[in-house]
This record gives sequence, structure tokens and C-alpha cells, in this order.
Amino acid sequence: MKIRIIVGDQELPATLEDNASAKAFAEMLPLDLKLDDYHGIEKVSDLPGSLPTQDAPAGIDPDVGDITLYAPWGNLAIFYRDFGYASGLVKLGRIEGSMAALSVKGSLKARIERVE
Repeated sequence: MKIRIIVGDQELPATLEDNASAKAFAEMLPLDLKLDDYHGIEKVSDLPGSLPTQDAPAGIDPDVGDITLYAPWGNLAIFYRDFGYASGLVKLGRIEGSMAALSVKGSLKARIERVE
């Protein structure tokens, strides 16, 4: 499923994975979120509900552009810098293209919606 993340006047196209967590995330869309900076590596935000994680791997080594769920906290995490393996991460999807809109310091307002 194709989605887009809108930050200011920039649209970041993305594709969701074919797994139960990503499908449940898609059902939440559209979402207006405040993305907070976390350690200069990722943008994080609370979600309005929980996502299923059964059958998900124990963790992943996220790439720049990965949209993930951090299962222990139940929050969304979008990586704009490289990071090593972390247990509890579930890949939801991937941003296609530049991460410049998310690579700024501080919090951002974003809208995540399906592309019809």
C-alpha cells in the first residue's frame, strides 16, 4: 500500500509492508502527528492505538527511511539516520526518496495518509 507523509509543503512517498502491523497501521490513517526528535537518529510519535506484533521478528536493523513500530513503547519511529539492530522494532514500511524534511532538529507536525 502506498502512503505519503506530509511535512510542511513536502510530500514523502512511502510503501507499507505486507504484514499485520502495517495493515493495522494503514487502518489508522489518516493521522496528524507531532514527530519528536529522538537522539538525532529518528522521529517518534505516539499512535492513537496499539498495533499487533504477533509473528513479527524479535527486532530489525533499520535502514535510513524505514518506518517502524517500537513495540515495547507502542510508538511510531521513522529513521532518518543509520542505526544498528534493535530488538522490539517492527518494520511498517519505507520512505522512497530524500529524508531531508525529517532530518531537521526538533519536533515537526506531519500528516500521514493513504495514496488513493
